[in-house]
Amino acid sequence: MDDTAPSPEHADGPADLEAFKQTFRRHAAGVAAITSLDPAGRPVGFTATSLASLAAVPPLVTFNMARIASAWPAMTVGNYVAIHTLGPRSQHQAQKLAADNAVRFVGDHWAPGPHGVPVLKDVTAWMVGRIIEVHPVHNNAVVIVQIETGALGEHDDALLYHERAYMKPSEL
Repeated sequence: MDDTAPSPEHADGPADLEAFKQTFRRHAAGVAAITSLDPAGRPVGFTATSLASLAAVPPLVTFNMARIASAWPAMTVGNYVAIHTLGPRSQHQAQKLAADNAVRFVGDHWAPGPHGVPVLKDVTAWMVGRIIEVHPVHNNAVVIVQIETGALGEHDDALLYHERAYMKPSEL
């Protein structure tokens, strides 16, 4: 058997799951923060490294998330989300949204925005849009959002997530 040949695939993932995980830890990705309101009207949010532009006309973006996440109940078609891009100066926002969900919105680091959706302060940009499609895939989902409004914040370097740490591109 050739030692350089890829491992056989299994229904639940690659045979060497650790290599899969390490591959994506080594793949630096931009950090975004997603916020919304849950069905009871409470703010929810999480960080995502899967944000991508899907189309310019109409303006569509996608992100992925786990369906076990505390924010999952807010990811319904027709609901609104705010999508924030972050820089090193707003790393505290990423850390706040990665903390225990009971404290993510304690403090003055956000304010209600369009449709009441939480908009984080001190971010490089924010957009608010309506969820138009949700595609469950195993224990996760791809969420598609049509952007309606937004604004730019102060210019900053990109905030990347690489090897389980936040950093600027120059630190790589």
